[in-house]
Amino acid sequence: MLKHFAVCLALCGLISAPALAADPLQIKLTDDLSRYVAAHASAEHISAASLSISLHGSSRNINAVAGTMLFGGGPPITPATLFQIGSNTKSFTAARILQLEANGTLSIDQTLGHWLPQYSAWKDIAIRRLLNMTSGIPTYDDVPAMLRAYALNPQRTFTTQQLVAYVYPQGGDPPSPASGWLYSNTAYILLQMIIERATGHSYASEIHNRFLNGLSETYYAPSLYPQPIVNRMVAGYFFNTDPGNEGLAPLLGKDVRYDSMSWAQGAGGIVSTPQDLTRWVRLLYQGSILGAQQRREMLTIVSNKTGQPISTTSLSNPHGFGLGVGQMTAANFGTFWYYEGMTLGYRMLYAYLPKQDAVIAIGLNSQPPGKQDHIGQLMQSVYKTLQAAGKL
Repeated sequence: MLKHFAVCLALCGLISAPALAADPLQIKLTDDLSRYVAAHASAEHISAASLSISLHGSSRNINAVAGTMLFGGGPPITPATLFQIGSNTKSFTAARILQLEANGTLSIDQTLGHWLPQYSAWKDIAIRRLLNMTSGIPTYDDVPAMLRAYALNPQRTFTTQQLVAYVYPQGGDPPSPASGWLYSNTAYILLQMIIERATGHSYASEIHNRFLNGLSETYYAPSLYPQPIVNRMVAGYFFNTDPGNEGLAPLLGKDVRYDSMSWAQGAGGIVSTPQDLTRWVRLLYQGSILGAQQRREMLTIVSNKTGQPISTTSLSNPHGFGLGVGQMTAANFGTFWYYEGMTLGYRMLYAYLPKQDAVIAIGLNSQPPGKQDHIGQLMQSVYKTLQAAGKL
């Protein structure tokens, strides 16, 4: 459900499209989006694409959009249209944990046994390993029973304890943690529980008070979103027929924006715009929400191949994971930070290019089969357009 992290960076095809505004660069970027939507609408079951770019030294983002609020029609989207950002939420969760370390409330080298002793089989797993996906704890959204339960009642509210129980059943034996690197949404639900235990406050209040007050178009609700927020969201479609998703078959082709996000919560429940996501990315990598020590910890990575620490990614070992953030090395981009978040009906990808001091964020409104996820191609097209305009 919230599985996708790595993206393919390849050039997509070209067809013509109408422009949003008279600015030549914005026209070209709008063309990139419109061409992508036209080329991939059927296979990905998308109706819209939204883009925002924050460039070095500029106080205003470049925004471009293409498509409509509904598959097959409806009003056009705007830069203010909302998307679920999926696992980009994990950077918010990680940042709050790191803030709690900075003020002495916890240490990321403390264990689950210290904070959540009820999960005794995982008592020796450090918080750091939850953050960088080396805990070996299975992800609850790979459990067929969880998928069936959600699809039968998409309006239901899961508690964090119920989500964890799918891989750590009460009175049962949880599987032994795996070795190496393993993407786990369960790990981030456990981090959410640690935040609540350490602060005495709900995750929602912590995220809102610490981060969302500084972001004008970013929202978090632990289950159902308020109707005024839903009304601003583009329709999002579940269209993933990959093996393992059989339990979600009742949702195929449906608009999921009205459904509960309690299955994601601190692992992927935030809603935002691409522009606000670029603001968050700058705060995360450059702003004052983290001190120098905690930012160094956030940017300390392990290899996605082995789970072992590495100083940086490379063409031979291209994917690394820090504390809620990812690093990639690609031939055309060099080394950069990124994340693709995916929910049942949305994808949001950002790339932070430190050398160019640029942030690019793209939103699409579906979850397609894995082989049909070509959002990286769109990122490549945008990158090339910016290069050609002398912006990168």
